[in-house]
Amino acid sequence: MASSCTQLCLQGRNLLRSKAVARTWQYNTQVRHCITRGSSKILNDCSINNGNHTTTQTRQRWKQQLFCYSDLATKHLATEALENKNVEETSTADVVAYKSPLLPIRDAVSVPNMPLDLDAAAEVSALELISEEEAVSITVPSDIPPASISLKDYVDKSETLSKLVQLGVDLWKLEQRPNVGSMLLKLDFNTDVAPRLLFLKDIGVDESRFGHIITENPFVLTESLENLHSRVNFLESQKFSSEIVASMVSRAPYILNFTVKRLDNRMGFYQQILKLSASNTRHILARLPRLLCCSLEPVKENLKVCEMELGFKENEIQHIVITVPKVLTANKRKLTQIFDFVHNTMKVPHDLIAKFPQVLNCRFMRIRERHQFLEYLGKAQYNPDLPNYISLERLVIIPNDIFCTELALAKSADFSLFQKTL
Repeated sequence: MASSCTQLCLQGRNLLRSKAVARTWQYNTQVRHCITRGSSKILNDCSINNGNHTTTQTRQRWKQQLFCYSDLATKHLATEALENKNVEETSTADVVAYKSPLLPIRDAVSVPNMPLDLDAAAEVSALELISEEEAVSITVPSDIPPASISLKDYVDKSETLSKLVQLGVDLWKLEQRPNVGSMLLKLDFNTDVAPRLLFLKDIGVDESRFGHIITENPFVLTESLENLHSRVNFLESQKFSSEIVASMVSRAPYILNFTVKRLDNRMGFYQQILKLSASNTRHILARLPRLLCCSLEPVKENLKVCEMELGFKENEIQHIVITVPKVLTANKRKLTQIFDFVHNTMKVPHDLIAKFPQVLNCRFMRIRERHQFLEYLGKAQYNPDLPNYISLERLVIIPNDIFCTELALAKSADFSLFQKTL
């Protein structure tokens, strides 16, 4: 019976001890949370400080906050020990066993003559507080602005941008295009830009055209050298001379971004829809290389306009396109406006317009002013079978002074005064 009572007492003592340990563990967890929150508050308070506190003062402040919470933990543990003393007998050693491990540090700080080496206690953390003077003295690895609306803010910091400016690249045009600015900042001049410039030089492009090419087509800097060489080789295999290829690349830089298959399809399209020979097709593309890059829809529409609205025959359209390839990409409204004035007002037939198609590529105002001036003088005669014939080619090509002296047989001042009356 006595042994049974003893066992029950021991079980009750162990139960009370386990409850005390559980409450102590819960409170220690709360204390740690308070310490963490308190240290975060210190960091936040010091982030807006004007820099009057030094690093040592900041550390000491943090330690004092830490000790404050340590005292709370000690008092709580002592209270728990006193409550347990009424239930069971415990020794002073048991209470000491439940003390926080932070107490030795508190005791060390309480000793007035004992030096406290904080750096020896723990290594400096990345979140350690520093003064404003120390923060200013820190060197930043890169001084490139993190964000900007203009590439000019990066020119002095980026070798790639500074050298592109020296080549004549218009950065103000490139920064208006989406994602181009960030693309250029990621490029390395020696690795990405210089090899492409050497490629352009090797195929015969003049160095003065580098800036124009990159301004028009900055994506050429991201194309692989293998693809660039394959596209140039394809054009040369189509019997374009190296000089013509260099000229085509200079005037239509996006040719270098088109695959060989796409370039071949474009050439076949123009040869088929215009029913031209291979040599005439090469002639058109060499004079207007952007035909290989531009959209095909305006080209198809202009061909329909020439045939259905303007009334030109198939052979006349072929002659017009071979002579003035820009007709294929001209503005539809401008094309119909010029034809209407030349054919209906000036009474020039289709065959003469097809014979001198340069009139379709001229400014409408120039044609109207010169025709009306000749009509005012009574010399607007465009029939080659009649005397005093004036060809459409000379009417639109020659400058004003020659037009006045040779065609209108009048003074340039008279023509200037007549222009003011229009």
